[in-house]
Amino acid sequence: MPQMNKGGKFIFGKSVIRDNGVIQFPEQAIQEYKITSEGRVYLFTGSKSTGGFCVTRKGLLEPSKIGHILSETPELRDYSSTPGGFIRYKGRSYTWTEISEDGRVTLSAEMLSFLKIKPGMKLLSIRSSDIAFTMGAYGRLVDESMKHDEEIPVY
Repeated sequence: MPQMNKGGKFIFGKSVIRDNGVIQFPEQAIQEYKITSEGRVYLFTGSKSTGGFCVTRKGLLEPSKIGHILSETPELRDYSSTPGGFIRYKGRSYTWTEISEDGRVTLSAEMLSFLKIKPGMKLLSIRSSDIAFTMGAYGRLVDESMKHDEEIPVY
């Protein structure tokens, strides 16, 4: 489903958080961001208006205008911090985790709790920028998507 309204954000689909913490990202997001190409992804806390988390990878983040996040947190850049252990940096929290070749990540109970999400929730996959996509948990876009439930693929 491309857009819910003219000029609106692009929606890739919805992903259900499974009981074991596994989340399957939508195929179109996987391809557009080449998100599985490095075997690891960065997750960071979403905005106050959507919650959830954003997803990117080193090859997108490092050369970007916000690449300083990695240069100023070498434990993230080098993947030497604990996977799933969030590091606070300028108003958001960041971590890294492994991603399967088919675009699945597993969030531990601690990660789910930190992100204020839980199994059974459907997260809305939203194109945020050319650097990351968002897995939104609530807010206007999530509410609007419920009016279009039959048009939005679920993963």
